[in-house]
Amino acid sequence: MLPLAITLGDPAGVGPEVVKKALREVDVPARMFGAREPRGGYGIVSAENGRAALDAINQALDAIERGECSALVNAPIHKQSIALAGCRYPGHTELLAARAGRTRYAHDYAMYFDSPTLRVALLTVHEPLWSAIRRVNGEDIAALTKLTAREYARFYGTQPRIGVAAMNPHAGEGGKFGDEEEEILRGVEIAKRAGVNASGPWPADTLFLAAREGKYDVVVAMYHDQGLIPIKMLAFASSMNVTIGLPYLRVSVDHGTAFDIAGKGVADAAPMRYAIEWAARHAEKFTP
Repeated sequence: MLPLAITLGDPAGVGPEVVKKALREVDVPARMFGAREPRGGYGIVSAENGRAALDAINQALDAIERGECSALVNAPIHKQSIALAGCRYPGHTELLAARAGRTRYAHDYAMYFDSPTLRVALLTVHEPLWSAIRRVNGEDIAALTKLTAREYARFYGTQPRIGVAAMNPHAGEGGKFGDEEEEILRGVEIAKRAGVNASGPWPADTLFLAAREGKYDVVVAMYHDQGLIPIKMLAFASSMNVTIGLPYLRVSVDHGTAFDIAGKGVADAAPMRYAIEWAARHAEKFTP
């Protein structure tokens, strides 16, 4: 296989350390992109380190576009540092989507998390909770459900059973605790008419348990923490962020720069090792 393109992330964080450790333990062809040492010391937010992280991403994407590398694996970047470096995107997901010409979140790209225990797609990502509630829309839910089904089938060769989470406690309790569930139900019905095996909205406090026990292959969550809390609790060392909808496979560890332990040599490389191994297994499915 072609080498993976692995970016080292913010050099002031744990990215270079966990990539180095992970590559010692896996037999996977890879090229690294990025600075191995920070400017100004570890654990410091700076435009210089943000620029180094952004440059690494651009260089890795150039290598993929030239056909020199296969999938992209990202170590974590720091949102404040890349903002200081002039990046107008809040993170990897939005930056990579823009470069690939993907403009409609949930319709042509989305944030998806995969682990052996639980898989989750997010309807909304980096925004306040009040905004996420207002963003509950049937067309977006249907689009995300269809996109998730398509990409899951690419990864695993089967059509998934998708459980769609409610927004409110007890799925709104018949309107007593909110009426967002009416719009979620409308989105589920649109997706079902398009041939997707989807159901819901289900109360989130039991839906993730049902998915872990095998009733559903993927959960569509309404907002960031609704989906991320259970997957990090259940599978922190073996889960990763996948940007679905891109023309190439892109995965990232499901943790941040960990500035508090950067440079101390104690960072756990298990999540990065898992991300690298998972990317290597699935990269050929994105070969033109």
